[in-house]
Amino acid sequence: MSNAADAVPTLTGEKPVIIAHRGASGYRPEHTLASYKLAIEMGADYIEPDLVMTKDGVMVARHDRYLGTTTDVADHPEFADRRREDSRTGRDRHEGLEWFVEDFTLAEIKTLRARQVWDSRPKQFDGKFEIPTFEEILELVQQVKTATGRTVGIYPETKAPGYFKSIGLDFEAPLLAMLKKYGYDSAEDKIFIQSFEPEILESLNQKTGMKLIMLLWPDDMKVMVPNYDLDYVAAFADGIGPLKFMLLNEQGQDNGLVKQAHALGLEVHPYTFRNDQLPEQFATPQAEYEHYFRMGVDGLFSDFSDTALAVRDRLY
Repeated sequence: MSNAADAVPTLTGEKPVIIAHRGASGYRPEHTLASYKLAIEMGADYIEPDLVMTKDGVMVARHDRYLGTTTDVADHPEFADRRREDSRTGRDRHEGLEWFVEDFTLAEIKTLRARQVWDSRPKQFDGKFEIPTFEEILELVQQVKTATGRTVGIYPETKAPGYFKSIGLDFEAPLLAMLKKYGYDSAEDKIFIQSFEPEILESLNQKTGMKLIMLLWPDDMKVMVPNYDLDYVAAFADGIGPLKFMLLNEQGQDNGLVKQAHALGLEVHPYTFRNDQLPEQFATPQAEYEHYFRMGVDGLFSDFSDTALAVRDRLY
């Protein structure tokens, strides 16, 4: 293990951060306090809550607007008439009949229980955990700091902010107010705010010094070219969160995107690393993590923070 800062090929020379993707979602139902707690116990540097808005304007943690895959909403006959088709268009549109978070008040959301999304992962915790509010997650982080002195980072994503704004549920003001309440307001605070939509990040860049991450997705899954130019992103963001395959060429090697981002002062945090969904080119999850760490990524999103941390700490 090297102790030399210049041996770490990140933008700052510091060890890459491990971001617990939806908490310890490889082991617990995603976006639950239990999932975040386990990730913190594992030693994750950041926990990642995806934020959506209830009908009464409360930020809660779900990966998507739709609730059918991650909760037991289908088992609630009182909500049967809430199931409807989605009229949205865009990359994350959910086809067919579904239940959507913006049709439920917080009180109603609190009657639901979380479920594990992946069939390959433990199901014994299904039905045991509530859907947490963003404030409850911030309270958890504060409790950990009070009890242990350790500052766990938070890495919230605003999901579909343009859509929510169009129906009168704008993230911006409540997000900034909630973060200010818990002491987050500068680049020195252990927080990144992320989004797939540049408009909210451009606006936030005018209102806060907190670090902003532009999430990237390829327009063509065969070509893997970023959907936004990095020079454009560098004008308002502090880093990029690309789909991990976007950092590789056709031979599975470094395509230079990390170096290009670093030259613009952008951190690089690829997503998502999953032990149980390993790309064919890697024999083990450990080999995949090491490949990306050696490319110089500044952090990465993992469903299995314990594995990512073990590899990182072995290397650095």
